Amino acid sequence: MKESERAEAAALKNPADLANRLELAEPERLLLVDAPGALRRLIEEQRGSDRPAETIAGDAVRSVKETFDAALVWREDRQGSRALLDRVAARLDERSATLWAVTAMRKVQGPRTPAVRRLELADFVAAFSKRGLLYDREARFTAWHVGYRFVRGGIGRVVAGRP
Repeated sequence: MKESERAEAAALKNPADLANRLELAEPERLLLVDAPGALRRLIEEQRGSDRPAETIAGDAVRSVKETFDAALVWREDRQGSRALLDRVAARLDERSATLWAVTAMRKVQGPRTPAVRRLELADFVAAFSKRGLLYDREARFTAWHVGYRFVRGGIGRVVAGRP
């Protein structure tokens, strides 16, 4: 069972407010990687049918050649995540871009991924800081999942002593 399928069971927290906080209606080109169906539908409703998001599975990121203004990656497990995160970050626009990385929170028992194998904010900061993406803020997606927003060309927060 894929991570996105497991996340289907977890209901989105306050979907209307979540859609506004994500600010994914504005970017012209949007990439969704392993996003669960409920989240894809929410984003599609917000963006409208004239600007569909490109939706792919994590193992298909290599096949994507174009660049994007924004991306959302749903990833819980550390296994294979570094390569995936590097590939997604490489597909973002060089001037300004937004990336949401969604993962299971460390101290919850709902997700199937064991807590010791879950990704954390420090993992995302390490992966994205090399590409000039800075941590900006976070948002709760479900009772078990949190998303971290990274931006390029903006002012980010300092996390664990890293800019």
